[in-house]
Amino acid sequence: MTEASKPGAVPAGRHAHGVLLTVAYDGAPFSGFARQPNARTVAGELDGAVRVLAPEATPVRGASRTDAGVHALGQRVAFDTSRDLPARAWLHSINRELPPEIRVTRAAAAPPLLEPRFAALRKTYRYVLFESRVADPFQRGRSWRIVDRLNHELMRATAQPLLGEHDFAAFRAAGDERADTVRRLFRIEVRTGRRDDARLSEIIVEGNRFMYRMVRIIVGSLVDVASGRLDPSAIERALAQKKRELLGRTAPPEGLYLDSIEMGDEGHDAWP
Repeated sequence: MTEASKPGAVPAGRHAHGVLLTVAYDGAPFSGFARQPNARTVAGELDGAVRVLAPEATPVRGASRTDAGVHALGQRVAFDTSRDLPARAWLHSINRELPPEIRVTRAAAAPPLLEPRFAALRKTYRYVLFESRVADPFQRGRSWRIVDRLNHELMRATAQPLLGEHDFAAFRAAGDERADTVRRLFRIEVRTGRRDDARLSEIIVEGNRFMYRMVRIIVGSLVDVASGRLDPSAIERALAQKKRELLGRTAPPEGLYLDSIEMGDEGHDAWP
């Protein structure tokens, strides 16, 4: 159900113009993307900024409900309004109203009622591991510090059975009650020794759709395999038996980044 079709929503006829934004944010100060009562959220901040410019605008609709502490470089957000502004004006004007932890990096005109969740074709997440026995204050809230030695080649090999289309029922957290648990993963890539800091490794996960905490469960399980805490066969067994208890830890949120979302409709007259 779209925001505009919910009971009490403003009729779509008042909103002749749709706007599609690409949004980056530091997730540390927020209780996730989705709006919540009595909590500071990314969607709540965006709603407030948009309504300074267009008080009749619909609430923003995001492509991904990132958890508290999760970061984004390429979240996609849409809203509808009766106000007609060029994309450059929307970008600069909204950014002036946002806190410094959130920035719109692209704006485009889009069809009214565009739902980014359903228009998304591919999502790419990146998880940052900080492999060090000593903490670094500049990595706090930006990565997961791992003190164990990791077998990166074993991590790569163990991830291979997850590629393609599977029932990922075992790879979701409690509270995700969706009946459809089939997803397709296009890529799982383990990168080691980042140029800017050799202590940093990254796990890239790209797929068509994801369930609640799916990427963090994949990452936590791969790390447990790579550190000797979990048998490598557990990944395939969990996939086949659909049992979460066969897998490893859920990686903490602060190392996760929503890097990009490929949309079926990218909008038009975009800036920049």
